[in-house]
Amino acid sequence: MKKLKWMVLASLTSLVLAGCGDNEGASGEEANISGTLSFYTSQPDEDANALVSAFNEQYPEVEVDIFRSGTEEVISKVQAENQAGDIQADVMLVADAVTFESLKEQELLLPYDSEESEGISEEFIDPENTYYGTKIMATILAVNTNEVDSIPNSWDVLASEEAHEKAIMPSPLYSGAAAYNVGVMSRKDGFGWKYFENLKENGMTVVQGNGGVLQEVAAGEKSYGMVVDFIVARAKAEGSPIELVYPSEGVPVITEPIGIMEETDNEEAAKAFVDFVLSEKGQEVSAEFGYTPIKEGIEVPEGLKSINEFDVLSHDVAELLETREEDKQKFEQIADE
Repeated sequence: MKKLKWMVLASLTSLVLAGCGDNEGASGEEANISGTLSFYTSQPDEDANALVSAFNEQYPEVEVDIFRSGTEEVISKVQAENQAGDIQADVMLVADAVTFESLKEQELLLPYDSEESEGISEEFIDPENTYYGTKIMATILAVNTNEVDSIPNSWDVLASEEAHEKAIMPSPLYSGAAAYNVGVMSRKDGFGWKYFENLKENGMTVVQGNGGVLQEVAAGEKSYGMVVDFIVARAKAEGSPIELVYPSEGVPVITEPIGIMEETDNEEAAKAFVDFVLSEKGQEVSAEFGYTPIKEGIEVPEGLKSINEFDVLSHDVAELLETREEDKQKFEQIADE
């Protein structure tokens, strides 16, 4: 584990040095960008820190303060700050477009036409440029290969007898990805709310976030998990007895968008941060940590599939925004029955 982490950090260092070339420090324009930047995110701590470290190699005069939690808690913090009339975040990067649509509707986001968006599909960019997708994260089926002899290829396995009390998923009350998944799957033929009722009847365990799902499946405490793909690929690469399955029915996909808050105190640094995340260099940093890049031309990490290699389950973002709270309440009702 420690050796792999060292190798990843070494790779990041190589990327940074390659980007710097023979220059010592930042360019004149970059050196002029300074001050404090408050970065709110739902990324894992290690990933957020690595991204900020790479950014600081290019912008050493910007001090980035990170607040990290699950998407729902990040948004709750922002809403509380908004009610108090003092949003502290300058830049936000959380799970899904539905969340950013809500912020946009409240006029809390600053439109910014980033030149670094070239090579990113328009479907992952807000038409008004208030937010941009930063990566491709599919929710897949994770299977413990020590506990399961025949690897399934359908979401139906989670409601089957073989998965009785052996399956686990994240809660949409905490995880933005899970909230998106429930919103999409509850509206798809072959799933619907009946699917989640069946999961409940089959003894599905619900934990706070995706990390808890991975931990239980990797340890063999559970045999099956509904979880984001990149953390499963990491665990497999580190030697865990776990397999990724992109089910035949398709998978929900989130893009962990990034956006600038309307009342940012450091607009120049915020724009630089967004540009960096969307740039080739920023995308390579994300790929080094196992994320499928959203920008064309960046190699997909080993063990994952590009978006062209699987079917996507999706739904209208505006409707998902309108019904998100209702969907979470419905899921909670089913889970508590």
